[in-house]
Amino acid sequence: MKYHHLFGPVPSRRLGMSLGVDLVPHKVCSLNCIYCECGRTTLLTTDRKEYVPIDEVLKELTHYFKNNSKPDYITFSGAGEPTLNSRIGEVLEFLKHSWPKIPIAVLTNGSLLSDKQLRKELLKADLVLPSLDAALNEAFHKVDRPFPGIKIKEYIQGLIDFRKEFGGLIWLEILILPGMNDGPDDLNALKTAFEKIKPDRIQLNTLDRPGTVARIRPANSAELRRIVDYWNVDNVEIIAAVPDRKIIKSYRADVENSIMETIARRPCTLDDLSKILGIHVNEINKYLGVLDGDHKLQTIRQERGLFYQLPGRSGPS
Repeated sequence: MKYHHLFGPVPSRRLGMSLGVDLVPHKVCSLNCIYCECGRTTLLTTDRKEYVPIDEVLKELTHYFKNNSKPDYITFSGAGEPTLNSRIGEVLEFLKHSWPKIPIAVLTNGSLLSDKQLRKELLKADLVLPSLDAALNEAFHKVDRPFPGIKIKEYIQGLIDFRKEFGGLIWLEILILPGMNDGPDDLNALKTAFEKIKPDRIQLNTLDRPGTVARIRPANSAELRRIVDYWNVDNVEIIAAVPDRKIIKSYRADVENSIMETIARRPCTLDDLSKILGIHVNEINKYLGVLDGDHKLQTIRQERGLFYQLPGRSGPS
């Protein structure tokens, strides 16, 4: 059976072997973050509806678990914002009823948690990993480029309210882009925000590979360490360094080889690779991170997007 809404299991830096569940089409999102490795948002929206048929998702999940070993996590993620799907709660309910011992994680940008109904739907999850890249309006719009109706105060209040209602774990991710959201005022506002949100972990991250615009760069380890020291709180961890994913049991050398063979023929965008290889963009991204870390590929930005190619070759024609 070919899966249209499941991907992986993929080697995850935080969740081990993770089966992905994708509930929205490619890059349907409430934000258009300048660092997104999946590319530009194609539909910027806060409208919650059934973007993909949930009955199909449930059939795929049933088939997967009848024919495959159990993953470490079931993870709602994808190349868009999963909480935009108005039936996410039903999928969570189905999973908890059918496979109650497998933990469920939801990767979300957190921007819709001001919606009380959505917060209620997510209560069945075991772990929610929201993002908060800025707590001041200027940096929020500069980095995350939100749908016009999203206000940073409501965004933060949604996270605060969710913490009060949710009995599971919350790992709050903050992605740092030097010169854009790491000034003293930005860091002070972020610290004030997460002191109110009270996440179980605060995970400091930065750019792995080029984002959707050319002018940004990743923070180096010294810059990230400076932020940790500046905040001086106990539950902050730096997750930016790409681990050796090849030691994770779900890492597949055949996928890496397929990517290398494909870009050896011609430079490809992330979407190109996904379509050619028939592998979800999130899964492709995991392997690109390894290959980039090993300096086995390089990127070149063209009008159609960011292309991956072998080092030293000319760009796409």
